[in-house]
Amino acid sequence: METREAIRTRRSVRRFQDRPVAEEALEALVADACQAPSGLNNQPWRFVIVRSAEKREALAACTKYGRILRSAPAAVAVFLDTGASYHRDKDCQAIGAAIQNLLLSAHDRGLGACWLGEILNQRERVEALCGVATGLELMAVVAVGHPAPDVHGKADRLPLDRVLVGRI
Repeated sequence: METREAIRTRRSVRRFQDRPVAEEALEALVADACQAPSGLNNQPWRFVIVRSAEKREALAACTKYGRILRSAPAAVAVFLDTGASYHRDKDCQAIGAAIQNLLLSAHDRGLGACWLGEILNQRERVEALCGVATGLELMAVVAVGHPAPDVHGKADRLPLDRVLVGRI
């Protein structure tokens, strides 16, 4: 898939087929996420792949969008390694870029994914569920799976004249 096509056709998938995602595919998504840029090349991201139905159910209980995690056969929890961080704002931006890489990689592989941010309201609980070390701060959870057959996403975007606020 060409880059521009991937960018323009990727959509958040919130319903998935009841079939597993191969471990190799999940690892490839994480590997692609790690190709994102980061300040000083500090690569402040850390990941936990969640395949266990029990753990996904526990994560689902941490967000009002739990139905998405219940539908997905896998999830990737994304963390900021505060020990590797040199500038929090820049590192959070780098993690956003890593998540976008993960989403585009999933789309390119015919998988669907949904970036869940509201789950941050239960950050400490999710960190405990994932069993991560102190110093790893939750940034997002991404639901991953094969899209349900009736998923047809169309995301309206603001026109350019609304978002381009100047030319200097």
